[in-house]
Amino acid sequence: MSTALLTEWIAQYIFRLRYERQLSIHTLSAYQRDLDLFTAYIDAQDISKLKDINEFHIRGFISLRHRQGITGKSLARQLSAVRSFFKFLIEEQLLRYNPARTVSAPKSPRKLPKTLDVDQTSHLLEIKGSDPLTIRDRAILELFYSSGLRLSELVNLDLPDIDLTDGIVQVTGKGNKMRRVPVGRKAVDAIKHWLRIRKQLAPANLNALFVGQRGTRLQQRAIQKRLRDWAIKQGMDVHVHPHMLRHSFASHMLESSSDLRAVQELLGHSDISTTQIYTHLDFQHLAKVYDKAHPRARKKED
Repeated sequence: MSTALLTEWIAQYIFRLRYERQLSIHTLSAYQRDLDLFTAYIDAQDISKLKDINEFHIRGFISLRHRQGITGKSLARQLSAVRSFFKFLIEEQLLRYNPARTVSAPKSPRKLPKTLDVDQTSHLLEIKGSDPLTIRDRAILELFYSSGLRLSELVNLDLPDIDLTDGIVQVTGKGNKMRRVPVGRKAVDAIKHWLRIRKQLAPANLNALFVGQRGTRLQQRAIQKRLRDWAIKQGMDVHVHPHMLRHSFASHMLESSSDLRAVQELLGHSDISTTQIYTHLDFQHLAKVYDKAHPRARKKED
């Protein structure tokens, strides 16, 4: 089979993803890259027609990538791209069945997210200063930790999304799913302080909750850099990033409440298995306490 035919259909598929599903350029590039790798693999096989591609070839492609040292997460993404592409070919009535449908990628050991403990988090949030950017950053940090927001969720917040009277923020999460999350007292106070001086930076017609020095919506990279700089100024000995505050929020909530379903809802996870990773963090904490405290667990001193 000429790979030109496969390449042509991939181009049409990417076109559909861009204009019908309106995926981001970053996501489209990832799809294109994964399907280009698959095309190169198929080019090396003795295949004459699209319909001749079967499960054996899909498994061969994934096995090759696995031997090349690709992680389970990346393999799952590449397999998903191939599976979605064949689904598109079925919709175009070029194929009758999806050869990637029953193929699964090997799983990598799941890494536990890094978190700050309660004392570290409190120390990080106690940033000093009364200039507009420090006041803004204090509100951002408090909101991250108070409500467990993703970086993208916080960046996209508009003024009407936050209700400081009831202490609620309305968030647009993954898949454009909306959820309402409580905002803690300290975060409410910090945001109120920020809103009093926000007009010094923001034009009257801008709805963004958090703005930069140039009077435009604050972007993700700027927040990442500011958080990294504040962690250094506060003498933190770990690399701190926005998602670490989300992880810390989830871990501390679960530690105190043990209510997995509630934490799932607060985080906006569609699958509770995603939230369950924090139970492992909680168990690690308990195991450390046990090792230090239990008479039969403590190591004898020399």
